[in-house]
Amino acid sequence: MGMLGEFKQFAMRGNVMDLAVGVVIGAAFGKIITALVDNVIMPPIGLLIGGVDFSAWKWILRAAEPGHPEVAIAIGVFINTVIQFVIIAAAIFMMVRGINRLTQPKPAAAGPPPPPPADVQLLTEIRDLLKK
Repeated sequence: MGMLGEFKQFAMRGNVMDLAVGVVIGAAFGKIITALVDNVIMPPIGLLIGGVDFSAWKWILRAAEPGHPEVAIAIGVFINTVIQFVIIAAAIFMMVRGINRLTQPKPAAAGPPPPPPADVQLLTEIRDLLKK
């Protein structure tokens, strides 16, 4: 089998195809979460704390000068990204938790306890006879 045949066999394995589908869906899901955080979650939070636009929050290290761009730390973008990460992590946790519950084997029904060993039975009988 040539290199092309080996590559085809590798690429068509179930795990590789599942991974490819997961990456594509994950990228689309990331865009949805970005839109949710930027356009739905952060504006009301900014409004509640005084009309702040989080994406514009930044620490200016050096102001813009002719020929030199502004040097700043975009803390607001970082805050938005952290919130996006938390939402994505929570969603993945809930999905994995649900899948684990579905795939977890059901515990076997509890049957009667096993009989005690013969020496324990003998000692129990002796104890019962002594009580009489």
